[in-house]
Amino acid sequence: MNTNQLHEEIKETNLSYMLLAQQMIRDDKASAIFRLGVSEELADLIIGLSPAQLLKMAASNMLLCRFRFDERLLLNMVTDYNKDRMMSQAHATILMAGQPAEALAL
Repeated sequence: MNTNQLHEEIKETNLSYMLLAQQMIRDDKASAIFRLGVSEELADLIIGLSPAQLLKMAASNMLLCRFRFDERLLLNMVTDYNKDRMMSQAHATILMAGQPAEALAL
């Protein structure tokens, strides 16, 4: 994959993520804040973005989303299919809820 293809893939991923984030916030703000791992202030900023602003952000060569599985324990809980899957995912959700929400410095 060359650099131009990679940039296009990142752009598509960013646009999909931002559109999904806006829709989630519109549908259920409290749930979206938790699921996206963002602050209420950032959620308000995301929902207020115009289509032109979304496209400009999506054009960035950096991914706007990131994995929140900073700890091996969380990753193993979500991906471990050998144990009771519902319990491990519920436990991972509880642990992730204790992590501070990410904030975007503008």
